[in-house]
Amino acid sequence: MASWKSRDSSRVSYNKLGQDDSTLEHENDRMVNSLASKVSTIKNIAIDLDNEAKYQNQFLGDMGNDFDSAGGFLGSSMKRLNAMVASGSSNRKLMCYMVFFLVLIFFICYYLVGKLSR
Repeated sequence: MASWKSRDSSRVSYNKLGQDDSTLEHENDRMVNSLASKVSTIKNIAIDLDNEAKYQNQFLGDMGNDFDSAGGFLGSSMKRLNAMVASGSSNRKLMCYMVFFLVLIFFICYYLVGKLSR
């Protein structure tokens, strides 16, 4: 029973301040709704950050795999090129064609990159 009296006395003190229970309840509801909206916004931001982090980690993993495969390809190409150079003067004509082809590919790539960047 004492708890009821303390609640009644608190109501009396609020009423003495000029605020009734419905006004306080309305203000509390408004503040709860505002807080819920902010929490929801923060939750959505956290979910978006988590999704973006997962996407970026997958992207970096895929890029690492691509670099590994490109490194393997370049390594095997270098082995073939070293074998051709070691074979002696019999492949000089073939080596000249290969150097010409590589220089041509370089200039084509340079031209395309310059054209696309404009």
